[in-house]
This record gives sequence, C-alpha cells and structure tokens, in this order.
Amino acid sequence: MSTDILIVGAGMAGASLAAMLAPHASVMVIEAEDVAGYHATGRSAAFWSESYGGPGVQPLTTASGDYLQAHGFLEPLGSLHIGRAEDRAAADRFLADFAGSSVELNEVDPRAHLPGLREDWVIGIAEQGCAYIDVAGLHQHYLAAARRAGATITLSAGLRAATRQAGRWQVETEGGRFSADILVNAAGAWADVIATRAGVAPLGLAPYRRTMAQLRTDPAAPAGMPHIAHIGGDFYFKPESGGRLWLSPHDEIPTEACDAAPEEIDIAIAIDRFEHVVDWRVAAVERRWAGLRTFAPDRLPVYGFDAGMTGFFWCAGQGGFGIQTAPAAAWLAAALVLGEALPAEVAAIDPLRYSPSRFNGLAPAAATR
Repeated sequence: MSTDILIVGAGMAGASLAAMLAPHASVMVIEAEDVAGYHATGRSAAFWSESYGGPGVQPLTTASGDYLQAHGFLEPLGSLHIGRAEDRAAADRFLADFAGSSVELNEVDPRAHLPGLREDWVIGIAEQGCAYIDVAGLHQHYLAAARRAGATITLSAGLRAATRQAGRWQVETEGGRFSADILVNAAGAWADVIATRAGVAPLGLAPYRRTMAQLRTDPAAPAGMPHIAHIGGDFYFKPESGGRLWLSPHDEIPTEACDAAPEEIDIAIAIDRFEHVVDWRVAAVERRWAGLRTFAPDRLPVYGFDAGMTGFFWCAGQGGFGIQTAPAAAWLAAALVLGEALPAEVAAIDPLRYSPSRFNGLAPAAATR
C-alpha cells in the first residue's frame, strides 16, 4: 500500500499530526498496539499548565491554549506550587524563569489554598491558568479529524524494518508492507528503536517511568482545591471526581521502552511524601498505574527532518508535555513536513529550537517529496 506520508505511532503526537497533514497529502498511520494511545497518551496525569516543562516548552503550551479552550478540552483547576523554607532558591528560579512571559504567577499564603497543610510548608506560588485537560476527548478529536480528511489508521502494525529505496520508504510491519515518500517517527518511547530499524542514527531519546495512584483520603479533597506541586519536584497531586486524589511522586525511573507498570516502592514513596504535606489520612489506594515519559538529552521535544537520512521526520521526545502542547506541535510539525510557512498560531516560535540537527550541528534538512 502506498501513501505520501507514513506516520509511526497513533498516540497524541501521531494522531494530531495526521489530522493536520491529511487535508494536504495522503496519510497513513501505523500503530504497534491494537488500541491507539495505549501507552503515554492513555496514562496522562491530565492537566494543562503553562509552567510545566519549563521555559523551553512553555511557548508550545501557551500557543495550544486557545485551541484547547475553544474546543472544550480545558476546565478550570488552578495550580499551587509549594515549598519549605529550604526551597526558597528553587522558588526564586521558578519565578525568574517565567518573568516577562504570559504565565501569571503570584506568591500567596499556601495555607489559604490547601486545608490541612503542615506548618513547614511556607512558600506558595499560585498559577491560576492551570486546567484539567480532557486527554481522551482530545485524542479522539484528532483521530476523527484525520479519518475525515482521508487518513488511514492501521492498528497491530508494529514497524519491523524500513529502507530508503529509489527515493521512497519501503516499510515492513506486522500488519503488511507499505511505501511512502516521508516516514514520520512519532513512536514515543520507541522513537530511537524505530530510527534504528530504519537505518537512522538514534538521538539518545530516553524513556523514564512515571508512577500515579488514585487515593481516597480522610478528609476527602475539598471542592475547589487546585493542583498541588512541589517546587523542588518531589510530588504533585490533584483532585478528581468523587473527592479522590491523583498522586505522583514525580519520579523519573530510567527504563527500556515497555508496557510500564507501577512498583510498590514508588507508591509507598508517593504516599510518604504526601503525608508529610497534609495531615489527611490515606484511607485507600484505589488505582495505580505507570506511564513512560521520553526525553531528548536537552529535555526539549524534537520536530524536524533528520539531517542524515532523506525523508525521515522526527516527532518525538515530548516528555510529559505532549498532551498539553499537541495543537501547537502539530501545527509546527505539519508545516515542516509540507515545507510551508508556519501558521499564525505558531509563527512566533522558532522551529530550530526543536530541530534534530541541534544534536549533531548539521543544518536542518528540508522536505523531499
């Protein structure tokens, strides 16, 4: 089967990019799993925060906000970044990182925003713009848009090998053989694996395990409670329906690309940290899960054509920020794939900041179709 553009991976990155490309070219998406979005997309902590990921990611998050809001994928939440006295330097860096940006941060008394907060938590920085994000709804929105525009999505079709022959990619998968002018690597934790199978030098993308648990607490999380994050990066938790909490120890455990599962020690660490924050009792751990976050060496995402292999495009390394940046990333990546000017929504963003060429000093490659 032949197509102009073959995208590897039907998670948020692949789905959103397919939706942007399909009106302009023939597009096919192949996915190794029998369900699209099974790994990182399906295990997101489901919040949108302009500060999350740091100043290097913030322009993509901010540029995505209007689209997400207009299409009903965001709901108000707010975030409170807290710290002890020894976190003062980290708090000052956090404020300095976003000074002059569109991110509104205000120092507050943390006790006024979180009942039961223990006495040693004296630093509070409010980020009112933080929101819940409907991850499943957004993912299905992009899959549906891609299909309406003519894209084909093939599940259970993991890539086995790909070779560049006579100006086209010949791709062998578990679901058949395909050919394409352009091969897009949106394979998440498997991105370097896919590159190697295509004869492309890997970039050093590294997957890390992130643990999550759903708690029932006594007392239950109060109505109107914001997302709570440690300024030093040791935990975050947020309210969910029914008075439940989602809690993470904010862990990053190096791992191979795999079907990630939580480990009891990481759940225990998360609960211990939580109990040192508030005087609430953990009544039950109702659910637990883990997902993979994949980072490039500089922890910025990678969007662009590989400088050493014609027609191979990287859409990878989104870390934990791929959901909240999906609209902007898809606009930017689609323009680069098609060789067009950036659309107005991301025109102020420099694509060179995210180019794979930054790892080898080569000039960014152009589209070849």
